[in-house]
Amino acid sequence: MLTKDSVLVTEMPDGLYLDGPGDETALIFYPGAKVEYTAYLPLLSELADQGIDCFLVKMPCNLAIFGQNKAKKIMDSYEYDHWYLSGHSLGGAMAASYSSGHLESLNGLVLLAAYPTKNLKSDSFSVLSLYGSEDGVLNMEKVEEGNSYMPTDYAEICIEGGNHAQFGNYGEQKGDHAAKISREEQQAQTVEAILNTMEAHKNQKQEEAMMAYEQISPQEAKERMEKEADVIILDVRSW
Repeated sequence: MLTKDSVLVTEMPDGLYLDGPGDETALIFYPGAKVEYTAYLPLLSELADQGIDCFLVKMPCNLAIFGQNKAKKIMDSYEYDHWYLSGHSLGGAMAASYSSGHLESLNGLVLLAAYPTKNLKSDSFSVLSLYGSEDGVLNMEKVEEGNSYMPTDYAEICIEGGNHAQFGNYGEQKGDHAAKISREEQQAQTVEAILNTMEAHKNQKQEEAMMAYEQISPQEAKERMEKEADVIILDVRSW
């Protein structure tokens, strides 16, 4: 089945695979509690259209707490250079829980109106936390407490006018506040923030790799230059 022109959506044993024009980076998404997983198709379709292939996971009883480890099967079955995990609300909490025990196999985590309860600290791991200013469901005290588990590469963004439910397409949610921006605008800002974070993380790792490729002291550099100069002089004398 097709959504956007550049995105092919196919069924897999644990949900849906959104295959867009990209082939290096993939994001695995855990839905919110009691939300039909297909409600996140519009958001993930936009992301896939921008080059991030997505795996939308169908959870047992629509509760991610029963499928926290589903990311492993997907990662074992597909080949990508960069893997990210994400989730909304309870799905985000479960994505964070899985990530904490698999930091070495993931590049990062994207939390939508969610927070972690376990350590996510790693030099090679990034976390992006997004929530709406009108969110009436998310416990902001827990979000602040969760900051102590975050890695150095951490960004927190409040979407002005956004609420809890508009990350997905499933209508109003009990306890939530009315959004002051459209669902489309909230999701567009979400996609932009995710893409910017992934690009920044990629660039940072490339710079670190280049710096770590070979580090020598000024004295070592001087000695190498002197040796190379001696070789040049010898070569000239042999002409």
